[in-house]
Amino acid sequence: MREPSRCPWGSVASDPLMREYHDREWGVPVHNDRRHFEFLLLEGAQAGLSWSTILHRRPGYARAFSRFDPKQVSDYNEFRIRQLVLDPSIIRNRRKIEAAVRNAKAFLDVQREFGSFDSYAWGFVEGAPRINRWRRLGDIPATTPQSDRFSRDLQGRGFSFVGSTIIYAHMQAVGMVNDHLVGCFRHRELSVPEGSEPSSRGTRRSR
Repeated sequence: MREPSRCPWGSVASDPLMREYHDREWGVPVHNDRRHFEFLLLEGAQAGLSWSTILHRRPGYARAFSRFDPKQVSDYNEFRIRQLVLDPSIIRNRRKIEAAVRNAKAFLDVQREFGSFDSYAWGFVEGAPRINRWRRLGDIPATTPQSDRFSRDLQGRGFSFVGSTIIYAHMQAVGMVNDHLVGCFRHRELSVPEGSEPSSRGTRRSR
């Protein structure tokens, strides 16, 4: 059976985990707070590294950070942070680990103010995915005015490791923007309005 045309990410053809992530998760609209927190944490951990490096450590991060429960992570103390710095299943960068705990506290504050982090986040794109039509990877921007505003607002609320580039990666991951290339089979599937049936392989599902 012929392989579908995909975004030409560096390792998507050779790494089954990256291929599965591309085909099943990247760009699918997320409306689940724990998923938002998971990807904020993972994207902060990625800073300076490849996404493949983090994706292969995802199970370790899930174990280390209480299945990405922001309430539990917000309660981590210095002893727990020291344990995480010694955990080989994650990136043992103390600044990133401390940021995850700090961000969990700020995340809970956003939930209290807006009812959910999801409502807050999607407000930066007026509640609907932005469908882009890029033809080459080099056309995709690293930041946008929306990610700039989102990043500045998060920083003002006490979040760290949330620069505009990291936040645009978050927006791509959770489907706030569709940045699959127009030649990729997922671009068409994810351009179908939410609640409608995709016209092709039916791989669209929420994470």
